[in-house]
Parts: sequence; C-alpha cells; structure tokens
Amino acid sequence: MLNLNFRTAGEIVAEPGGSARLGEIASGLGCARILVVTDAGVRKIGLLDAGLAGLKQAGIAVSVYDGVLADPPEAVIEDALAAGRSHRADGVIGFGGGSSMDVAKLAAFLLNSDQKLQDTYGLGKCEGDRLPLIQVPTTAGTGSEVTPIAVVTIAGADKMGVVSPQLYGDVALLDADLTMGLPAPVTAATGLDAMVHAIEAYTSKHKKNAISDALAREALTLLAGNIRTACKTPDDRAARAGMLLGACLAGMAFANAPVAAVHALAYPIGGHFHVPHGLSNSLVMPHVMRFNKPDAAALYAELAPLIDPGITPGPPEAMADALIASIEALIADLAIDSTLRQVGISHNHLPMLAEDAMKQTRLLVNNPREVSYDDAMRIYEAAL
Repeated sequence: MLNLNFRTAGEIVAEPGGSARLGEIASGLGCARILVVTDAGVRKIGLLDAGLAGLKQAGIAVSVYDGVLADPPEAVIEDALAAGRSHRADGVIGFGGGSSMDVAKLAAFLLNSDQKLQDTYGLGKCEGDRLPLIQVPTTAGTGSEVTPIAVVTIAGADKMGVVSPQLYGDVALLDADLTMGLPAPVTAATGLDAMVHAIEAYTSKHKKNAISDALAREALTLLAGNIRTACKTPDDRAARAGMLLGACLAGMAFANAPVAAVHALAYPIGGHFHVPHGLSNSLVMPHVMRFNKPDAAALYAELAPLIDPGITPGPPEAMADALIASIEALIADLAIDSTLRQVGISHNHLPMLAEDAMKQTRLLVNNPREVSYDDAMRIYEAAL
C-alpha cells in the first residue's frame, strides 16, 4: 500500500446527452479530421447521430468505420487502419462497446506509428505516441474507456492482449442517454461484467492498492444498487447513469489491479462459442469465486454488504458463501443464461476450454489462488 502507481484516462466527463459535444471536445484536442470507430448496429439505430452532428458543426471532417465485430480479429484492426489512413485522420473516437473502443485504441496508436499490430502484443510493447483519442461507451460493462488494454482475436479462437499506457484515452465521455432502452439481457450481462472487474480488482494478487480498492468498492455499490432497476425499467436515466459510472470506476480499478481467473476461463467460451464477453464472465463467476474462497474469503466478506446489504455480519467464510449465493440469486433474477449447457457447451468441450484457459497466464498470475488444468476442469464442470 505504501508504493503504488495509478494511471487512468486524461479526463472523464459524465453528462447525459454529452455526445452532442463531441465536436467541441475533439476541437479542444486539436483534431480536424476524425476517424470514428464503431459497429454497424450502433450506427444503424442512430446512437451516433448527435455526435456526428456536433462534429460537423465544429467543422471537423469525419470518416466512420463501422466494421467492428465482437472479439475483433486482426483483419478488423487492419481495415480500421486503412480507413484512417485514407482519411488522413488526426484523431480517433471509439464509439460503442468494448470491442469498438479496443479497436479505436489500436487505431489511434498504429496510425501514428511504424510498428505493426503483431509487434504490440504483450505488456508495454508500444513505442511512441498515439493520435488524440476519445472514448464513448454505449454499454455499462467493459470499462474499456479507461483501460490501457485491447484484446484481439488471432488465428483460431486465441486472444492476444495489447497492454500499454499509450492506450489510455484523452477523454472518456459517459453519456447515459446512449444506454437508455438497452435490452435487459445486454444490460444484465454487461453489468455483471463490470461487477466481475470490480471483484477481481479487489482480490487481485498483484498491484491491488488503496486507490483501486476504493474505486472497486464504489463501483460495486453503484452497479449492485442499479442493475435490477436498469433491467426492469430500461428508460430510468438515474439507474443508467449509475451503471455507466459504476462500469467506468470498475474499469479504472482493474486497469491498475488486473483481473484474473474469471476472465481467463471466460475468454475461451467467447472465442470458441461466440458468447458475449459479459455473459461468458457471468457463467463462470460464482464458480471461480467458490474456488477462490480459501484464499479470498476475507476480501469477499468486505465486499458482501456492498452487493447485498442484507448479508448478516459474521465469520469471513460465511459472509463469502453468502456473497456467492447473492450473486447467483442476482443472475437468476436477471433471467440470463446461467449454465454452459445453455450456450451450447457440453462436457466434451471442457478439455479444450481448460487447455485454452491455461494459456491466459497474464490473467491467471493475478488470481488469489493458483489455478491448474484440473482446477479449470472442475470449475467448468461446476458451471455446466
């Protein structure tokens, strides 16, 4: 706790309707030719409209790349780079979910670098500076708007991470109006994803610190306090704003105290079965927590009343059990898939998943309890 190094995005703006000010924000960063990185769905339903109007009003030339896919493959990043080079972009806006913001990070860096994408895989491999970068999330989940991490799908279903301080944006713009009316299953899965970020940051074996702890605790308070309302009443602006801020705080926490086994076991589920990342996390979350309990009970006990104020104070092991039961009850209340079988995974698939999970060493090293191949198999079996 005496020694820590905390980083985050340059500026965080939380303002319902704030995407209409993108032109003003981009101009303030000295941009005249912006590449907007998003996906076709976000563009089709009009979430970009106010932002594009603001950019036009500010006299900024805009090119929109809307080819982002979930779990983006290398080809998507290369296509975004081609669009940026053709436009002679001098700034990038990531607009959408975590995948769009991840692609935007890599585009902002690689458009200003001689490095190739493959040269940046790993920790601290980016050299030089990036173009100005603004991140605008449209779901309350990934926290990608305030992390220095981008995940890319390579050959097969393997994922590679780029982790470098150059990937922090200049501005993270939290516009709760962009999340209004988001369908309940998406709200639930992305909200649970953000809760995983906070829980794993709080229990991370490496780099856990006083600042990340404070952010994780406040994130869980906001997320647990608003997720049911946001799912049941999609147009509740206060609940949406609470979820968006909670996801951002959780992102700030895990960017500095990294995530662990939940993510390591979730990545193969998404890669092989195209299950959305948030849902992949929620499918294994309670089972990983139960596995971690021997080494993390005291920390789980500290988080328990934030997620469920009704949990009775008591021995750490009992409070940890109550926390895990409360999370399972929350998943049931939100009526999303809760077993691997529901997403098409059978017992025969588990060895493949476990083998791939064990490749996620950059994540597993952060887990409070060491995870072996046999442990991964047992966790997946419990999640079936």
